[in-house]
Amino acid sequence: MAPHEKIFVDSDILEDENHGNIECHTCHGGNPGDPNWKTAHKGVVKDPTYPDAGKVCGDCHDDIVKNYGKSLHVTLKPFKTALYKRAGSDKAIRKKMDKVFKNHCSTCHSSCGQCHISRPNSIDGGFLEGHLFQRKPPMKLVCTACHGSRIGKEYFGENKDMKPDVHYEKFMKCEKCHAGTEMHGGDKEYKNRYAVDNGPMCINCHKKIYDSNSKNAKTHTIHRDKASCYVCHSQPYKNCTSCHVSIDTRGIPCYKSKASWMAFKIGFNPMRSKKRPEKFSVLRHIPVCDSTCEYYTKRSLVNFNSVPTWKMTTPHNIRRKTSQNKSCNSCHGNESLFLLKKDVVDSELKANESVIVPVDKVPERISEMRDR
Repeated sequence: MAPHEKIFVDSDILEDENHGNIECHTCHGGNPGDPNWKTAHKGVVKDPTYPDAGKVCGDCHDDIVKNYGKSLHVTLKPFKTALYKRAGSDKAIRKKMDKVFKNHCSTCHSSCGQCHISRPNSIDGGFLEGHLFQRKPPMKLVCTACHGSRIGKEYFGENKDMKPDVHYEKFMKCEKCHAGTEMHGGDKEYKNRYAVDNGPMCINCHKKIYDSNSKNAKTHTIHRDKASCYVCHSQPYKNCTSCHVSIDTRGIPCYKSKASWMAFKIGFNPMRSKKRPEKFSVLRHIPVCDSTCEYYTKRSLVNFNSVPTWKMTTPHNIRRKTSQNKSCNSCHGNESLFLLKKDVVDSELKANESVIVPVDKVPERISEMRDR
């Protein structure tokens, strides 16, 4: 966005029937009675909706902001949970991890204002439309502006030789699956997005895939609880390699990582539960290694092997027909699709023991007679 597009408040805000009568200082602070603009702006808060949205949004939107503090977009709990687990229980090391989290993770938070009025600060902010409130955040200016390198490129088909997600071709926006009730948090804290009670599930829309009279019902029924939908319907997606965080010579938090790569790997589901009972799921390598936090302390991720570096993923690149579901044997017996021991670097073998598929556990090739 051009600089002037980021900062100017459009006068149309005065015509907003819901917010137009609210004076600027009511939310942002400052002294409107001071004729000196420099001192009048003393105490002005850029984003009054963070970290406590209830102060400015609660009077009218109490039903929404009551759970605001538990939203994963605010807590970023999955990052901290993983850091703590890999760091172990030593309080001194965890204190170092708090610094890592503050410097390199917590800046990616979002808030009411950073979705409905402006772009998030982590992507340089900027008004969406002159301070006019957007009931549904624009997908490309907010959602994929943050979740772009993986989700955005997958969904829009921007990765080389990959097609866009079939839902994008049907003009579906993020809120079709990720409703406000999920984004705004619930009545309890969740350790990750897959644990969210009202998170999206394919079956929520595709209710009839197991009905006997529906197309491919037999195939879907056979694979039920055996393979996630993504195993059959995803395309190759971006995987990240090692990452090292530090502070540069100017005192600015930074990171260095090696090049990412495109791959498609099926492994054992590391998060099997009643909600996600499948034996096999699609796995993505995340940007972490055993020396990621060494800048802060040499004894950083002493419990590194407690969490897989190949984690369950739900790529946003769904297609009805994919290379692995052309026929039964496009997947069955095709070792190249599965995360085998040889696919994992030696330093991460221990961490990924639970998700690596032994060669003898790869689903067997189906005879040509059965394949017919």
